[in-house]
Amino acid sequence: MSRVDEALAGVLYSEDDAALDAAASLLAAAPEADGQLARRGEEFVRRAWERGWQPADVVRLVRRDLDEHHVRLVSVLISAETKQYTHLAPRWRAQLDELETPQWRADRFSYATAVLELYRLLARLPAIEPVGPPPGTALSAPPSPHEPRMLTRIRALLAKAEATGYPEEAEALTAKAQELMARHSVDEAALAHRTHAKDAPAACRIGVDAPYETAKAILLDAVASANRCRAVWNSAFGFSTVVGFESDLEAVELLYTSLLVQGTTAMTRAEATQRAAGRKRTKTFRQSFLMAYASHLGDRLAAATRSVPTPDDLLPVLASRDVAVSSRADEMFPETTTTRVRGATDESGWTHGRSAAAGAELPGHKKLPS
Repeated sequence: MSRVDEALAGVLYSEDDAALDAAASLLAAAPEADGQLARRGEEFVRRAWERGWQPADVVRLVRRDLDEHHVRLVSVLISAETKQYTHLAPRWRAQLDELETPQWRADRFSYATAVLELYRLLARLPAIEPVGPPPGTALSAPPSPHEPRMLTRIRALLAKAEATGYPEEAEALTAKAQELMARHSVDEAALAHRTHAKDAPAACRIGVDAPYETAKAILLDAVASANRCRAVWNSAFGFSTVVGFESDLEAVELLYTSLLVQGTTAMTRAEATQRAAGRKRTKTFRQSFLMAYASHLGDRLAAATRSVPTPDDLLPVLASRDVAVSSRADEMFPETTTTRVRGATDESGWTHGRSAAAGAELPGHKKLPS
């Protein structure tokens, strides 16, 4: 048995600190084993892909359960392992582009300890529902190196809307963004129908991070439903899987991110007002605020969606796409369960949250009465 195998055998499925120290000491005294240790790490990463995980999922979980230097270690492993693949889906490449891979410097014992802690987490990753082809799978149609000009314009409009300090300007920018977004989505559906394209629902994962993850998951579910998608929350691993057609998935990601930014900004502003008045119950205020914000925005989104006119000749097309999305979601998640939501306990937070939701700019949707 090699030094690496001996070290891993003692710690991968053990929580014993003494065993971890002994294994780290063994590796620290064997610099000649570093290459094999790195290769074993790449094997663990490859096994994660086979079990349905993607780079962003792994990094998110490592950041949640371990420390920032573990994130740097796993990012280096992911970057090294994926260099061997000729074919990568666009979402994979986007996730790889976001990796930060500076080397972490430490003494040999500390380094070995961190590596073993990381490998222990990777070795225990369970199988999850895949949301795309694994790396190396040949794509049916090579992705364009550039995103559609329409999406580039939408991103720019939303970025300006989030940055401006003038509500009127934000309203105009976000309304224009949603107008382009809706037009793009309908055009994609019409084009697929006209060309008889074999367009099928896809899926993506969106992080739903603590704190207040229940409220965030509710908000994402509302955004997904309003954009003809289905969202399924995995609370254990901190993400929701959103199922829908690609153009609609893009809309969900953009709108959810924008509304979350607006909500967080409004919450911070309202919290500052509460603190100035002598209140200190920050946690309960924030939780109640975001629950109200998510709940009320769900109502606004649903009402706004119902108010949008749809060309009669596209109604059957859109209906068939809705059925396809539901069928795909049911196929991926045949055993979903409902979650009991903890009620809001701070009346002031709830009131401020509803007010913020009523004033939030829904890109492309007109303001509705609260």
